[in-house]
Order: sequence, then C-alpha cells, then structure tokens
Amino acid sequence: MKTLPTAPTLYYMGLMSGTSLDGIDAALIAITPTAPPRLVATHAEPMPEALHSALLTLCNAEQVSFAQLALAENAFCHLQAQAINTLLAQQCLSPSQISAVGSHGQTIEHAPDGHSGGPAYTLQLDNPSLLAELTGCTVVADFRRRDLAAGGQAAPLAPAFHQALFGRQTVEQLILNLGGIANVTWLPRHTDQPALGFDTGPANVLLDAWFAKHYPSRFDQNGTWAKSGQVDSALLVRFLTEPFFRQPPPRSTGRELFHLTWLKQHLTGTESPEDVQATLAELTAISVAEGIKHLLPDNQPATLITCGGGAHNAYLMARLAHHLPNATFTSPSAYGWPEDWIEAGAFAWLAHQRLHHLPGNLPSVTGASGLRVLGGIYSR
Repeated sequence: MKTLPTAPTLYYMGLMSGTSLDGIDAALIAITPTAPPRLVATHAEPMPEALHSALLTLCNAEQVSFAQLALAENAFCHLQAQAINTLLAQQCLSPSQISAVGSHGQTIEHAPDGHSGGPAYTLQLDNPSLLAELTGCTVVADFRRRDLAAGGQAAPLAPAFHQALFGRQTVEQLILNLGGIANVTWLPRHTDQPALGFDTGPANVLLDAWFAKHYPSRFDQNGTWAKSGQVDSALLVRFLTEPFFRQPPPRSTGRELFHLTWLKQHLTGTESPEDVQATLAELTAISVAEGIKHLLPDNQPATLITCGGGAHNAYLMARLAHHLPNATFTSPSAYGWPEDWIEAGAFAWLAHQRLHHLPGNLPSVTGASGLRVLGGIYSR
C-alpha cells in the first residue's frame, strides 16, 4: 500500500460524466491550506455502448418508467465504482486514504427555469449509497439542487473551482470549458469584482450527434470532417435565432434543448452533411465569442485557458482564435492540470468543500440568493 504524505494534505477523488456521455473521468487531487488544488492521478473509464445508448434514450425521452431509470442508474453506478476502484488500485491506495469521492452523476435533464409552467428542477442519475457500498469510500453527491433551491441555475458549478485553482492574476483570465456544452468563467484581475460565468451554448453535443449519425464513431477527430465542409451562412443565421443565445446570464442549458431534433428543425434538406458539421463548429465558436464579449465588452486582451474535449478539436480552436483575436490561448497544463481533468477535479474539490462546511457555489455565476454548502454526505 502506498504511503501518502500526512495532514494537512488531504486527498479526494472526483467523478464526472458530462453531456458527451463518453465515459467516467476520475481525478485524484491533493488539497493543502497553502496551495491551489493539485492533480495527483487520473483514470478514464469508457462508457459501454449499451449504457451510452440507454442514457441517450433517457435524455431524449418524453416518458420513462421507473424500471428504466433504475436499470440505467445501477449500470452507471457500477461503472463509477469501476473507475474508482481502478484508480485506487493503480495508485496502490486504500479507500480509507481518500477523504471522499465527489460524484456528479449523469445529468438526464436540466430545467433551472422550469418546464411548461412547472417548478425548476435538475435530474442527475446517481446512487451514492450504492457507490459507497461498492467502493468503501465516503461519497459526496447531489451538488446541484441546493443551489437550485436557493434560486440559482445550479450550473455552472466549476467557476468556484476555477477561482480556487487559477486565482486572480495581473491580466483578465477566462476559462473556457468545451464539453458537451460550452461554459466560460471570467476571473477579473481586480479582486473587488466578482467572478462571473455561464453556459454559452453547445460545444460538442451537436457536433458529436451529427457526426455519429453519419459515421460509426462518437466524435469528429480534430474536426477533420467539419474542416472539409463550408459554413452555410443561412443555416448559421437560423441556428442563431435560438432565444437561448439572447438570454442574459445567469443561464445554463443541456441536451434538453440542444439535440438532433433541434438541429434537424433548422435544416432545409438541401445542405451537405459536412457543411452542417462546419456550421455547427461555427455556431460554437460564435456563441462562445459572443459570450466572452458580454464579459469583456471592449475586447480587452485576456488569457483564455481552454479545457474539455473540444480543446483537442484543432478546427474548432482555429475558429475560436479567428473570432477572438485579442485572446491569448493557453492550456491548463501550465498549471499542472491537463485539459481533460478540470471538471472531474472540480467535483473532488466540491467534496472537500462539503466535508469542511464551506460554500461550493458562486452566486454571481448561478444567480443563487447567497453562498451555499452543496451536496450530501454518504459515509463509508
């Protein structure tokens, strides 16, 4: 068994399965009182095709049975446990050496503004009780609903972690997460200004869905297919009529809005598939750029730290650079955090916040009525 440094260093694991439904990211982090959170080790557990299809069906379903939900949740929980146990084994650690696991769960639907006149809600498939049994770890879960109860959007939650990780520098900092949905965090260089952040719109969710419709793969490697097409200006204009893009922050979104049906209702049937892919990439780039201009209206120079799967899409990154000429693009690897592990790290950090009765949200981001301690504890 590996011996870890003693207190005040504490170790947490974070689990994240995002809108892309590509698997479970598990990040082991170290937290000390005097330094930013440090990434120790990672493991990615791929999503089996059957579970991927089941979760995708649930995300797009008008009606589901309790049995469907239970079956998918059970399979998802066992996949999470496999990710945890694999990472522990790889690092020769026991569950008792981990203070807690922060489990985000799998979002099935997110409706912070309600639906058809009903109450606000956000639904993540998760079973932290079973996860604690399968792993022997203390689990912290259900992070979003406390912020929602306080009048917030319950998303994005990562900006509070971004602030803890990157701090305030002498230049304007923007952290852009290109997951299934794109969200941006602004860390002003002036400490008297609060951090801000919001979802800008789709990143990979539509790109992946359209690609998978035409190829036996889940994503367009490096944006090669998108690059082979031409941006359809008329289609782009139709995409941008979506009211979400004009909604002022705080705002958040997900698959319940941006899905293949949404995409298809904007098509005339005359577009080539590769042109649609190129136009979807342009939609992501423009909606991100417009969101950043909302935060920095004078096109001030800023450092843009890019993370998430979309940061590996060379074509998408080129389009972002085109629309944001005053931004200096950089990788979080400069801070010891590779692009793919920021989100999982955030939920490890949120578990630490919960165990120490510290707030995990930023009201300036989510719109909640105040700081709140997020999540419930399921002891080992």
